[in-house]
Amino acid sequence: MTTWLSSWDIIKIMQTLAGFREKAHTADWELEVWAPNLAALFEQAARGMYAQAGVRLQPAPRQTRRLELSAIDAESLLVRFLEELLYLQSIKGLAFDVFDLQITEYALRAELVGALISSLDKEIKAVTYHKLKIRQGRRGLVVKIVFDV
Repeated sequence: MTTWLSSWDIIKIMQTLAGFREKAHTADWELEVWAPNLAALFEQAARGMYAQAGVRLQPAPRQTRRLELSAIDAESLLVRFLEELLYLQSIKGLAFDVFDLQITEYALRAELVGALISSLDKEIKAVTYHKLKIRQGRRGLVVKIVFDV
C-alpha cells in the first residue's frame, strides 16, 4: 500500500530537518541555522536573513539570477553568498524565495528566483565572521551567523 503525503505534511517534515531561529545577541542580530547538508544550510541562512529583515516580495514579475562564487572555506563561501544577496537587495531591490544551490568543495553555483521587494522592516548592513563556524550537530550541519544592522 502506498501512502501519499500532502504538501503540508512535507513542509512539516522539512521544517524539522532544516530551519533557522533568531538568537538573543547584544548589539546585532544572531541567527542559528541548521540543515542536513551544505546547500540546504545556505538556503536556510538566506531565508533566515530575509525573515529577520522582514523582506516581503512583490507577487510579480518573477526574476531569475545565476551566481557563481568561490572562497577559501565553507564559512567564507557562506558570507560571500549572503553578502551577494544583500548587494542585490540594496542595489537592485531584489530578494529571492526559490533557491537551487550546488556546492562543490568551496564553490557555489546558484539559480535564484525572486522578485522586487515590496517592503523591508530593517536593513542588514553586513554579514560578519563573528562566531562563524559551520559544525556537525545533532540536527546535521549547524552555524551561527551574526548580522550587522
